[in-house]
Amino acid sequence: MKARSQSSSIRTKLSRQSEAGLACTCASILAELRRLGTKKNVEGMARFGIVAKNVYGVSKPKLDSLARRIGKDHKLALELWDSGVHDAKILAGMIDEPAKVSAAQMNRWARGFDNWDTCDGTCCHLFVFAGVAWNRALEWTKHSGEFQKRAGFALIAYLAYRDKRATDAQFKSVLPILLRESCDDRNFVRKAVNWALRNIGKRNLALNRASIATAERMKKLDSRAARWIAADALRELKSGSVQARLQRKKK
Repeated sequence: MKARSQSSSIRTKLSRQSEAGLACTCASILAELRRLGTKKNVEGMARFGIVAKNVYGVSKPKLDSLARRIGKDHKLALELWDSGVHDAKILAGMIDEPAKVSAAQMNRWARGFDNWDTCDGTCCHLFVFAGVAWNRALEWTKHSGEFQKRAGFALIAYLAYRDKRATDAQFKSVLPILLRESCDDRNFVRKAVNWALRNIGKRNLALNRASIATAERMKKLDSRAARWIAADALRELKSGSVQARLQRKKK
């Protein structure tokens, strides 16, 4: 087969850039985000507890589309994050390259989490795929800040869903941490502890039994937050639909 010429490859690349129609600089992306945002979206976000100092109100579908147009770009992601604009920080997590993400970067970004949207979005789109995800997740569960601690449990929840190579032993080692932190009654922490417990318990039958046992122990704690986490988790983990799915998965 005749080798593809270098000039042919270059033309194809330039064509894709032309179709994107977007200069990928921090300034141009911020201008695009400002154009795409709406006051109505900012107000809607606030009703769902997403409050930030600097937010344009860009919808998630528009962020998804913009991320596809930009492609992966680690340097640009760092610049967007440093802009301090909420929408740009969400976009940064979507376009960054997981292989280039260090523990130091994760710690720095986590310190900048000031609402659940930035926290969960960054963990979902980027941190869960980083090589140091497990290490950072476990460390952040001991953090005093509400959204930093939430990041630890949100990341565990995403790992339970995304990390197909992780062992049952890894997740079982997390259960005592969930029990330990279940008495934290801050809204965004207790919901993330619950989320992590449910996701671990839906991974397979063995982890389902272990998660249910952990939730039963939570029920006995003298903590309103722990009892809420336990009741909500048990309702799902013992449900017929979850049990049937795990039984099918076992076969």
